[in-house]
Order: sequence, then C-alpha cells, then structure tokens
Amino acid sequence: MGGKAGQALKIKFKRASKRVWELSERPSNNQLLELYALFKQATEGDCQGKARGGLKDRAKWKSWNAINGMSESDAMERYCSIVDQLAG
Repeated sequence: MGGKAGQALKIKFKRASKRVWELSERPSNNQLLELYALFKQATEGDCQGKARGGLKDRAKWKSWNAINGMSESDAMERYCSIVDQLAG
C-alpha cells in the first residue's frame, strides 16, 4: 500500500488502538514493543533523536527506530492486523 493512510484505514486504526486496551490477555513484551513502535510510526513518523532513559524507554526507542522509513499506512495496517490476531 504505502504512503498516506486513507480515511477508512484511519478509522480502522483508531478503533484498533482503543480495542487494544480491552484485550482479555496482556500481550507479550515483544508484542507490546511492536505495537508501540507501529503506533508511534503511524502517528508521528520516523523516530528522531537518540535513545534516552532507562531500559524500558531504550527498548521502546530501539523498537520504533527499527521500523524507520515504514509508511503511515503500512504501520497502521500492521498495527490493526496484530490487534485483530490478539483479539482472536
């Protein structure tokens, strides 16, 4: 797909970002990091600056930085797909 997200995808992404808080089971740490990175990439774009903070903040930064260059729509699609899988 690539590029800017269409209105339908933005609505789907917004719903998925609300559904993720209602999951019956807590996702694994790796899944949480991936969701965090995809959310940040979809909403803010490429990761900027250097890793700061403690281990948790550095892990989040590394996860987000690893997907630099991914388009907004690709990040939203992947995020929605993971939430759908976790929701069962």
